Amino acid sequence: MSGKPKLTYFNGRGRMESIRWLLAAAGVEFEEAFVETREQYLKLIKDGYLLFDQLPLVEMDGLKLVQTKAILNYIAGKYNLHGKDLKERAQIDMYVEGTMDLMGMILMYPFSTPEQKEKQLASIIEKATTRYFPVYEKALKQHGQEFLVGGCFSWADVQLLEAILMVEEKKADVLAAFPQLQAFKARTSNVPTIKKFMQAGSQRKPSPGDAYVATVLKVLMSD
Repeated sequence: MSGKPKLTYFNGRGRMESIRWLLAAAGVEFEEAFVETREQYLKLIKDGYLLFDQLPLVEMDGLKLVQTKAILNYIAGKYNLHGKDLKERAQIDMYVEGTMDLMGMILMYPFSTPEQKEKQLASIIEKATTRYFPVYEKALKQHGQEFLVGGCFSWADVQLLEAILMVEEKKADVLAAFPQLQAFKARTSNVPTIKKFMQAGSQRKPSPGDAYVATVLKVLMSD
């Protein structure tokens, strides 16, 4: 072992992408192993790597970590991205849950039928602009600080930037009515570790296409 965290997932975004973002933001290099066949997936289960028979899997610090939120919580805690006390941690968790809800809708979008996609896209944009983004816009405006919680860069900021970029892929001008979020996006995109992750050639994954969807369905769906 090289000592680097090892991430096992499909060769695409899915639920692993937020983990990639958080490790990258913390400046942590990681290795990846891609599951491409059902046989590989079943072997991971047989060998005891997947506690609940689910991906993603992250191996670090001698642990076999599964369940996305548990993995993200561990990384955020380890690299001081989870606030300085219990109150800040609660605030960060609330903001993170919001972005996870929004991103969850986007993660499912590629798996929808062509007939469903137009309605789902409209729902994503509507909820982003009326339910989720106004919360973050108000928070940044009220406390007048650069980041969401405690004036310090945290897991919540990483997730919010990721969510913003995901929605912008669906509607480029989605931040038109949110000046605080526009400024936040510019600031966080220039955090050196994040700027590096956003550059071409990084381990950041592209928006999922048909090949990714086909692989996921092939691996997870039994005959």
